[in-house]
Amino acid sequence: MPQEDQPANPGVQLYNVVLILVDILVFFAKATYNIVMSLVHLVAPPEADDISQDVVLITGAGHGMGKCLSLQYAAFGTTVVCVDINEKTNSETVAEIKQRGGKAFGYVCDVTSRTQIVELVEKIKQQVGVVTILVNNAGIMPTHPLLQQTEQEITKTFQINVMAHFWLIQTLLPDMIQKNRGHIVALSSVAGLVGFKNLVPYCGTKFAVRGIMEALAEEIRSDPRKPNIKFTSIYPYMVDTGLCKRPHTRFPELMKMVKPEDAAAAIIDAQRRGLVEASIPMYLLYLNTFMRNFPLKNGQLLGDFLDTGVNSDL
Repeated sequence: MPQEDQPANPGVQLYNVVLILVDILVFFAKATYNIVMSLVHLVAPPEADDISQDVVLITGAGHGMGKCLSLQYAAFGTTVVCVDINEKTNSETVAEIKQRGGKAFGYVCDVTSRTQIVELVEKIKQQVGVVTILVNNAGIMPTHPLLQQTEQEITKTFQINVMAHFWLIQTLLPDMIQKNRGHIVALSSVAGLVGFKNLVPYCGTKFAVRGIMEALAEEIRSDPRKPNIKFTSIYPYMVDTGLCKRPHTRFPELMKMVKPEDAAAAIIDAQRRGLVEASIPMYLLYLNTFMRNFPLKNGQLLGDFLDTGVNSDL
């Protein structure tokens, strides 16, 4: 004869219900604390870290925002490792840092090549030391409709804007974990928050960077070793570096292009204060979060009203 299921012990049931209620109370208490602290940090941001003893690796350091980041990090006393595929411009950045009394080392590398990156990191460890801050800055931005983008353009965009992030993180993160000190900064874009015409592959790469950083932070958070590794994703508006060749906006004073020096300063400040996300200007991240609570067509209406983006370069 099959045995009938025994009725659950009322005492055990009550105990389980109490445990769930306690978990719910703890959840709401922690959630409320997080909300309050977020509001406090809007008024009084966290104290900025001292980065004078760090080694920062910056990709695309030979020009534009990468160069500005290199110069400004060096001004904080940070040892700067400048990486670029262009040896001439990269050497100029290193020379300018040294001329100003900073510490800098230059390396030529194609960041789309995992083999070159592995060799590069070994060389840096021997000649400079362990990299404790990584700034994934290098990127390209073809600006024309998807149907006019070539296979080579799309592939190269993903290789530089996405795959290089994987290769650098995979190569540098183990030493950061062992040292129990590390910070990974990834340059996404406002185009990683909102889709823009003429930038379909570029938007795809920048949305990907956002996902990579969020997932990796969660992976590290669940690591039983609890390594002291921080992550910061940056979403700049159009920066005046020459990458964005044909921008347009209905309100040029409100939505004007960001100077690379200002963008670099904001990125370093976000990294030093341990911000998980930051847009440049800051209000764009909050505006995007707010608009996501409404129907998609409302966001499209706002986009039509602001009329900002890039024209095709063809």
